[in-house]
Amino acid sequence: MLVKTYGSAVQGVEAQTITIEVNAGGNVPSGSPLFHIVGLPDKAVSEGFRRLEAAIKNSSYRILRLKLIINLAPANIRKEGSSYDLPIALGVLASTKQIEAPLLDSFVIMGELSLDGTVRPVKGILPIAIQTKRENKTGIIVPFENANEAAIVKGLDVYPVKTLEEAIDIVSGNSAIQPFKTKVQDQDLSSKKFHLDFSDVKGQENIKRALEIAAAGGHNAILIGPPGAGKTMLARRLPTILPPLSFEEALSTTKIHSVSGLLKNNSSLVTDRPYRSPHHTISDVALVGGGSNPNPGEISLAHNGVLFLDELPEFKRSVLEVLRQPMEERKVTISRARISVDYPASFMLIASMNPCPCGFYNHPEKECVCGPGIVKKYLNKISGPLLDRIDLHVEVTPVSYDELSKMNYSGEQSQDIAKRVVEARKIQDTRFKDFSTIHSNAQMSSRMAREICSLSSEGQTMLKTAMQKLQLSARAYDRILKVARTAADLQNSKNIELEHLAEAIQYRSLDREGWSN
Repeated sequence: MLVKTYGSAVQGVEAQTITIEVNAGGNVPSGSPLFHIVGLPDKAVSEGFRRLEAAIKNSSYRILRLKLIINLAPANIRKEGSSYDLPIALGVLASTKQIEAPLLDSFVIMGELSLDGTVRPVKGILPIAIQTKRENKTGIIVPFENANEAAIVKGLDVYPVKTLEEAIDIVSGNSAIQPFKTKVQDQDLSSKKFHLDFSDVKGQENIKRALEIAAAGGHNAILIGPPGAGKTMLARRLPTILPPLSFEEALSTTKIHSVSGLLKNNSSLVTDRPYRSPHHTISDVALVGGGSNPNPGEISLAHNGVLFLDELPEFKRSVLEVLRQPMEERKVTISRARISVDYPASFMLIASMNPCPCGFYNHPEKECVCGPGIVKKYLNKISGPLLDRIDLHVEVTPVSYDELSKMNYSGEQSQDIAKRVVEARKIQDTRFKDFSTIHSNAQMSSRMAREICSLSSEGQTMLKTAMQKLQLSARAYDRILKVARTAADLQNSKNIELEHLAEAIQYRSLDREGWSN
């Protein structure tokens, strides 16, 4: 008897429905294999029959001595992982007439089976649920721990199951299980509490201002300063002033974490902007994504959030160079012989570095011991094209003892800075309302930047002088315009004034002669 059930395969952050055809017929001679599975399965799928054989027996059913042919269609898509256990098991029971399952082909079914028949959670449920809704299926049957994740999709009936028997009852039409409901769509993404706060940081007002501009415009930034100046401490507080995720941003971020298997059991939506801080020993594949079966890398996991690279020159040159294209295109394309997938990668790059190997070049009090040419060699570990893609170069100087020893210091709180950032982002939302892929000043194309960020004649003269003196590239020119526009937005200024332009120019520290010699 031939029966059909449906699963799903995830490619990148999108899913495609897989038809699982199970045909049972003809007795199998002793010693011959009971089943044949075709349709480009990986080893985890092929080995799954051993798991479901035990699960079926421990659920009071039998594996009959019938030849089973299982086809996963379309055959040109690779099927990976253990999430096909549950739909295959239901197909086997229906094809051998051990269960009546009139609703079997009405659902997309995913889940890993334990030997005792319990259903384990799987990854990638959110994009699978979205695809199920597009195809107007009756609903989706998922492991109980994945129910919150699947229920994010409005208008989709989600049936959580803990055991194989519960899944059998649903496809047989005998279940009392009701579709799972969640109110995650109504969740307030704006009310966040952080353990860190900018009010804890003594001094460093100019650095806080630079990070405020970075947050308001979505700009990349690099912090340059000696060890112990507070670069990492400041970077860790950046998420506290970023605007809250919109529901669409939260959904796209959750999809990436879902296919990576990073969502905790019973969790639903990623509500905080990601903050990823990989170690400098990371490989280029781990940073960008890839592998024989492509998976998202750190830059995709930082989508709609912050990627912090501490001690940037210590990263391998090849690792840093692979950042260049994703920083421009805000996506990663991973190509393999059989498949090419895209992962979104719209992140803010925040990096930190010492100014030289000893860390005290340009220090106001300590003397640098690096020999001639050492500083330039150290800075050359970071390529010019990568530095051009970083909007703000910010010098971080150590805080004085008098500043540190203040007992009654009360700095500006993150929530107050965040309010200004949110207002600036609202201005940008209005500005880019006709552009679906642009949400902040940093995302403007060069053409848009030159149209939107118009300068007065005095501003053009100032920028021309800076370009000639600092020998800035065309890309740096665009960065200055975008940063100046953000500084103007923070003051709710319609035009870019000279003070905004001057502030943007000063954030090109590594382009100045003192750093390049």
